[in-house]
Amino acid sequence: MDNMYLIPANSKRSILYFGLFNMTDLIIVGSGSLVTLTLIFINSGNNSLKAALISIAPLLVCAFLVIPLPYQHNIRTFIKNVYIYFTRRRTYYWKGWCINSGEEDSAE
Repeated sequence: MDNMYLIPANSKRSILYFGLFNMTDLIIVGSGSLVTLTLIFINSGNNSLKAALISIAPLLVCAFLVIPLPYQHNIRTFIKNVYIYFTRRRTYYWKGWCINSGEEDSAE
């Protein structure tokens, strides 16, 4: 096995926090938690279901964005990739090794 090595499949996870999250994900969940705690303290005197749902909504939305997905990092990156796909140019021009810069072969 000279000059042969294997890269483990989970090598990318070693640079993530808790093996799942990057710093941006933790900031999103942390800010959602702070907003939720603030809303809970503001609405602590109000015992309605509507106030409770409004208070918990920021944390639920932020947690939904950082849920891991297969073949993607998380839902936030999936939404970003879908946005990029639908807003960018989708006409692909061939620039491979066998093209003659758009000129026809006149040797015939």
